[in-house]
Amino acid sequence: MDPQTALFQQHRQRLFGLAYRMLGTPGDAEDVLHDAWLRWHAQDTAALDDPEAWLVTVTTRLALDRLRRAKTERAHYPGPWLPEPLIEAEDAGSDTPEATLERDQSLTLSFLTLLERLGPDERAAFLLNEVFDYSHAEAAAILGIAENACRQRVHRARARLREDRPRYSVDARAQQRLLQRFVAAMEQPTLASLQALFAEDAIHISDGGGVVAATMHPLHGAERLARLYLQIAHNTRLQPLRYSLLTLNGAPALLAWAGGTLTTAIWIEGDGEHIRAIHALRHPGKLARLAATVTNPPAGASLQ
Repeated sequence: MDPQTALFQQHRQRLFGLAYRMLGTPGDAEDVLHDAWLRWHAQDTAALDDPEAWLVTVTTRLALDRLRRAKTERAHYPGPWLPEPLIEAEDAGSDTPEATLERDQSLTLSFLTLLERLGPDERAAFLLNEVFDYSHAEAAAILGIAENACRQRVHRARARLREDRPRYSVDARAQQRLLQRFVAAMEQPTLASLQALFAEDAIHISDGGGVVAATMHPLHGAERLARLYLQIAHNTRLQPLRYSLLTLNGAPALLAWAGGTLTTAIWIEGDGEHIRAIHALRHPGKLARLAATVTNPPAGASLQ
């Protein structure tokens, strides 16, 4: 590997993490990295005082341009838009700073969903400063804006996220237990058993992209959510859904299978006793990467 390629690869994980958090889809993040690589390849790297800063700047600005276009498209998206997940990396046990960053809370699907409430400029400034630990001055230079403007963007983003963040935070084991209870309730569904899973103010958000059946607006309330999932259980009683539990974006999630087809990826927010938010990604295009990577559980397999 030539030195120029080796240097790009050295920073690739960090650059991908930045682009993915900006855009919410691995494919778009990979496209940004490809464009950044082409510019890097054409660059006289020997003339650069700080190659990493150059790469981060180019990646951020490419991702920001793409996000601005995506925001316009998502404004006309059929129903809610949810991010596309990542499979847990095989080297998740690595203790490198890059690997640690990739496992932190800023990568969870719930947090990426929350980031969608920010404008592109606020999102970029917030991620650079709060997640990737660049100073306001450094982030401003990357974005090509004044330091005070960057500080204001970070402040607005932090305030908005603090306002909208879940009131409860539970560990992975508690989330896993809630998901296992959800599967048990779906296997022997009753309105009462399903309703007992959800907090009274629980919310359900589903992304079908207008391609498959999904709720077009968020649903609120334990009873409405219970009736929805009771209907889903009844609709699939001739071919019951099978579930597999795995880690997506550093947190427990469920995959639902109908026969050999992956139909839904589910992740939740909870308080340890009840599910307070449930997200159901159903868009086949967004599930394709997962479906090609994970194994369809055999009939009769127990959820681990």
